[in-house]
Amino acid sequence: MAAEAGHGPLTSGEYIAHHLQNLQACKAETGEWVMNIGHNAADICSGNPMAINVDSMFWSVLLGLVFVVSFRGVAKKASSGKPSKFQALVEIIVEFVDGSVKDTFHGKSRLIAPLGLTIFVWVFLMNLMDLIPVDWIPMVAGAAGITYMKVVPSTDVNVTFGMSIAVFFLIIFYTIKNKGVIGFIKEMTLHPIAPPTKGFGLIAAPLIIAFNFVLESVALIAKPISLSLRLFGNMFAGELIFILIALLGVYQLPLHFGWAVFHILIITLQAFIFMMLTIVYLSLASETH
Repeated sequence: MAAEAGHGPLTSGEYIAHHLQNLQACKAETGEWVMNIGHNAADICSGNPMAINVDSMFWSVLLGLVFVVSFRGVAKKASSGKPSKFQALVEIIVEFVDGSVKDTFHGKSRLIAPLGLTIFVWVFLMNLMDLIPVDWIPMVAGAAGITYMKVVPSTDVNVTFGMSIAVFFLIIFYTIKNKGVIGFIKEMTLHPIAPPTKGFGLIAAPLIIAFNFVLESVALIAKPISLSLRLFGNMFAGELIFILIALLGVYQLPLHFGWAVFHILIITLQAFIFMMLTIVYLSLASETH
C-alpha cells in the first residue's frame, strides 16, 4: 500500500481516489490562479468548469513533441542503404497508415494521410503511458512537491473530447468544401426521408424536413461523442484495473505483467479505431453523391 509522506498509509479508497485525481489549476474567487498542490487541496478546483488539468496537458503536449521530433529525425536521416531499426519501424507505420487511408478515404485531400498518421501515433503514445507502473511517476512528482499526477492523457475525457471536437470541425469543413453550404443543408434536411414535392403531401413536408434535421443532427453530434467516449472509457477502465492490481503491493507483479501484455492490444486497437473512424467520417463528408 502506498503512503503519503507525513500523511500516513492510505486506505484502498483514498489510494484509488488519489491516483484518479488530476493536477489542476483554476482561478480562485480572489482572481489568482491556484493549483491543487497539497494533501488537503484535492477539492480546491472541484466543480470549476474552467479548471485546467495541468498533467493531462503536459503529457499530451510532451508526447506530441516526442512524435514530431522522433519522426522528423528519421525523415532527415532516412537511408535506403541500411536503415536503422527505428527507421524500419517508422516506415512500417507510415505504409500501414497510408494503405488504410487509400482503402478508406475516397476523396482527394493531402491532409488525410498526415492526419491519420498523427492521430494513430499520438493516441498510441498517450495510451502507452498506461503501461508504466502507477506509482512510479507520481512518487517522483511527490518528491518534488507535486501531490497529484495522472500520466495517461487519454484517460482524461477533456483530452479525448478535445481531439474528437477537432475531428467534428473537420467533418463540417469537408462537407461544406465538397458539397457547398446548400449541399450541407440538403444533407441535414432532405435525408433519410425525402419530403414530398407536389400534391397534398406538401402539407407534411415541413414536418418531414424538421424530423430529418433532428435525426441528422443527432447522428452528426453522436460522431464526436462516441469517438471520445470510446477511447476514454476503454483507457480509463484499463487504468483503474492497474490501480486495483497495485493495491496488492509486491504480489502485484504477475498480475501486472499479465494485464500489461493484454493491455498492449487494447492500446494499439484504440489508437487504430480512433484513426479509422476519423478517416471514415471524413470520407463520408467528402462524398458528393
